[in-house]
Amino acid sequence: MPPSPQGDERASRPPLLEIVVPAHNEERRLPGGLLQLCAKLARMPFPTSVIVVDNNSTDRTAEIVSGWPRGSVPVRLIQCATPGKGAAVKAGLLGTSAPFVGFCDADMATDLDAIDVALGLLLSGERVVIGSRAHGGSHVENRHSKVRELGAFGFRALAGALVRGVGDTQCGFKFFDGVLARETAARLRTPGFAFDVELLARCVERGSTVREIPVRWHDMPGSRFSPARHTLGIVLELGRIWLRLHTRPRPATAAHPAWEPPLDPVGYP
Repeated sequence: MPPSPQGDERASRPPLLEIVVPAHNEERRLPGGLLQLCAKLARMPFPTSVIVVDNNSTDRTAEIVSGWPRGSVPVRLIQCATPGKGAAVKAGLLGTSAPFVGFCDADMATDLDAIDVALGLLLSGERVVIGSRAHGGSHVENRHSKVRELGAFGFRALAGALVRGVGDTQCGFKFFDGVLARETAARLRTPGFAFDVELLARCVERGSTVREIPVRWHDMPGSRFSPARHTLGIVLELGRIWLRLHTRPRPATAAHPAWEPPLDPVGYP
């Protein structure tokens, strides 16, 4: 069905809210996820748009996004050659221009009604609003193994030392003041699983408070995270984040250029 004139007019206006969806080989989950997200955003009383970041997919992910039908919610494709979810989210946030931005996972594990709460808080002056499965008001459907739950507990303990007072740094549902998100993303150096920790820590470093909100979260099949394969890499990522946040670089000179830690060699979990 061709888009309506109202949809064309709305899609032509600058969006108030842009949402980034990182995607690596998501040809199975992405179509359903985009349908849900676009349907939700189409009901918003202002222009919105979606950016899907294709992170080195070898399946039809990019083709699905490129061929997505026009509507009141534009869907745009960005390519990111650097492997890792953090690198993809960074590319997506830097590709935004809206006053408010956010990102969510391709499987839409977080109920999208939380967008209304997040945006309301941003409009009221909050600068960082994140979904939290640790919030007392959250409803979490979790089918993870005991081993993975134990690993998550250890990760939260380590992450808590870097972003104090935040109960859940890893829920894939985060919204920001657009200027803050772009300025912070430009400094993000963690491309892998722990990128959320650095992103939030740098927001706090810039004087922002992280506001956690309750969510309805459904454990979706298809996660690529493996405790056996990724735990060591994640611990190393957290160590590098600590160094970046607590090591002040010496002033740059011609003989000694300013040093910055390299990107972590951690891929998509």
